[in-house]
Amino acid sequence: MSFLNKKKVLIPTLVAGFLFVAVSFQNDFFALAKQIEIFTNLYKIVNQNYVDETNPGNLMDVAIKSMLSELDPYTVYFDEQDVLKFKINNTGEYTGIGAIITRKDDKIILKEVYENMPADKGGFKAGDVITQIGDVVLKDFKDDASQLLKGAKNTKIDIVYFRQGIEKKGQIILDEVEIKAVPYYKLLSDKTGYIVLQKFNEKASAETKAALLSLKEQGATKIILDLRDNPGGLLHEAVNICNLFVSKEEIITTTKSQNKTHNHIYKTKNEPVDTEIPLAIIVNDRSASASEIVSGALQDLDRAVIVGNRSFGKGLVQRPFNLTYGTQVKVTISKYYTPSGRCIQATDYSKKDANGKAIKTSEKEYNAFKTKGGRIVYDGGGVLPDVEIADMKKSATSLSIANSDAVFEFANVLYYRNPNAKSASNISEAEYNEFKAFLKKEKVEINNNSDKSLKNLLEAAKKDKIDADIQIEIKQLEAAIEKTKDKELDKNKEEIKRLLLQELLLRYGYRNAFYDYVSTKYSDVLKAQQILNNPTEYKQILKK
Repeated sequence: MSFLNKKKVLIPTLVAGFLFVAVSFQNDFFALAKQIEIFTNLYKIVNQNYVDETNPGNLMDVAIKSMLSELDPYTVYFDEQDVLKFKINNTGEYTGIGAIITRKDDKIILKEVYENMPADKGGFKAGDVITQIGDVVLKDFKDDASQLLKGAKNTKIDIVYFRQGIEKKGQIILDEVEIKAVPYYKLLSDKTGYIVLQKFNEKASAETKAALLSLKEQGATKIILDLRDNPGGLLHEAVNICNLFVSKEEIITTTKSQNKTHNHIYKTKNEPVDTEIPLAIIVNDRSASASEIVSGALQDLDRAVIVGNRSFGKGLVQRPFNLTYGTQVKVTISKYYTPSGRCIQATDYSKKDANGKAIKTSEKEYNAFKTKGGRIVYDGGGVLPDVEIADMKKSATSLSIANSDAVFEFANVLYYRNPNAKSASNISEAEYNEFKAFLKKEKVEINNNSDKSLKNLLEAAKKDKIDADIQIEIKQLEAAIEKTKDKELDKNKEEIKRLLLQELLLRYGYRNAFYDYVSTKYSDVLKAQQILNNPTEYKQILKK
């Protein structure tokens, strides 16, 4: 074929390609414009003609959130207050009281008080129930009450609160609060450096590096990086943390999207701190996102032994986009892939079951990949540790209890029996039996399926007006379910005791006391130490 003929073929092909893209863009734009016009007209007509007075802001808020709920739980709309919280989470700094709080009914409950922060200095404790802030009575205040606890540094805020049912008055002086990404690190007795990384904010890699260097100066010859319960955060900080342990120009993660502008390869950019020091990383079912980038990448590069239990499985990357009036939308823009090429996303939000719930990837659908040294690893369901720790895996029973307020509330009872004690070392059998009685009294759901099924049965019986006729059978069912619950509580006794002790340790000695206990008693930490102290086992796992 001559050059001229080639040009004849090529030019029409290019033109056809451009026409296709143009037509496709026009079709997409028309569909988008059409739907926006329909929605705008509908929104206007409803607000102008509805029988009762409407709140346009609330209607729009519901519409936006309902639309985004069809995608995934990470694509979310932020109003002005949400944007502020998002920034605080990323920077780890704000002016406030220094406590984790929750709003329940017409009260604010202090869930955890940070040591030497404003609330702590004001004498407040976990479990205190705030009913009034300044002149504002919370039962009459329907907006975000947490904003009443923020303001300029040195602002004095008068508080009315209840402690164990007794009304008290106090004052908090607002100050700058810094939430550390690395709240704890320590040299353990066997020259193992233990670092807790709690979140991936803008200071995560700097704080981790400082901890690593300090531990090495103290004589650390091995490192444990604890990523349990770390929900993730900034992707570039995950890359920088990997860079502490691997060489410059190493691929840590790749992001891929239908929008090619979001496709990136993330490599390490700096000189490492130590590429040889034996490293173990601990993960659990609440280690997500950036935690999985770090653990997945260092597993793929055969740089660390992963210990614990399968991680959460969030392989999606989000980016915030600014909207008008100080609002934002955080959009899932891509999926991330570890160096071996695997995506550890556990749930496919594009596929829904009959009940409209997103479908979780089954183990049969996992694909095999190879690490740098040839070890087999899998995608699809989070990062599977090289060494699993069965007794640290959460049971359904303990999860349902942990998701309630039962542990928190009963820990308050135990603490105020002996508030002047220096610490707590264990939960006695008598205290555990008392907790079981507390669960029954408070009607805490332990086996959700059984409880819900019985509840549905009772409602159906009442509708059919046969509830009186089957009272004996219902009582027998209730007794059988209670007996099963009791067996489950005894079966998972040690795990539930651990939950209670965690709460008590936070009350007596804040986070330091909690991590002191974790670093010397938890079986996943002890197993990580054992592996690091056995070079043969460590190398065998990594096949070095």
